[in-house]
Amino acid sequence: MNSAVTDVELSGAAESSSSAVSWGPIVAGAFAAATLTVVLMLIGSGLGLTMVSPWTGASTSITTFAVSAAVWLIVVQWLSAGLGGYLTGRLRTKWVGIHDNEVYFRDTAHGFLAWALATLLVAGVFGSALSATIGAGVQAASNVAAGAAAGASSAAANSAGATDNNTLGYFVDQLFRPADTGAVAPAGQNDAATTAQATRILVASAAKGEVSADDKTYLAKLVASRTGLSQADAAKRVDTVLAGIEDAKNKAKAAADTARKASATFALVGALSMIVGAFIASVAGALGGRQRDEDEALFVRG
Repeated sequence: MNSAVTDVELSGAAESSSSAVSWGPIVAGAFAAATLTVVLMLIGSGLGLTMVSPWTGASTSITTFAVSAAVWLIVVQWLSAGLGGYLTGRLRTKWVGIHDNEVYFRDTAHGFLAWALATLLVAGVFGSALSATIGAGVQAASNVAAGAAAGASSAAANSAGATDNNTLGYFVDQLFRPADTGAVAPAGQNDAATTAQATRILVASAAKGEVSADDKTYLAKLVASRTGLSQADAAKRVDTVLAGIEDAKNKAKAAADTARKASATFALVGALSMIVGAFIASVAGALGGRQRDEDEALFVRG
């Protein structure tokens, strides 16, 4: 009778019934990492508010603010990941009868799982709380950074078809200002139909990106009849107003492009910092587990 034991039988006899994943330490490390993230984000919000001010010249530049926010995001991610991974490795129980390489792999995996769980907690459970807490700071920074282009953004909205009576009305009023503010206004000065015509011409021209020669000539005639200016002076005023509208559009486009680039950079830096944070959490988990086993071995020998 053959009494040899097959590899399958030997493997089944040696396999442990306990799971290789210790969820207790993973959850504990994840909660510690998530809590530290919240604390550091609150600190970052406070520091960010000190960098912005509604007073002219009292705030840092948008570039400095963006770089500082990105650096702080990296610091938050790395510190939280390191703490969560280390606690996960230190809090797990000792694995007996397992090769050292397997122990290192499990500790590394535990650190990574703690980081992943903490990331989900912050993104899901704490996301609304963080948004409500630091939203005021972010909004203040955005308002200060884009304050100079606020009117320009409104003008850009006009060019897209959304009419803003205050912004566009300013340019229309600029067209029809009387040449002599002390003189009696010519007849028809308050003609709403003429103002409406000029408004529609400006809106349509802004949407097309150019003003036709006929429209420009007609605007000059309207200005001349409403303000008492000569035809040549009225034409110069029309050119000045159209140049102001174009400048406002260009400023709005520049502000939008700056915001786009800042958002793209922030997203890429955030993704990179999270990848590095996952690596840090994994390494910290391995270090914490190794230190836990070494300290226990020293205690037993002592």
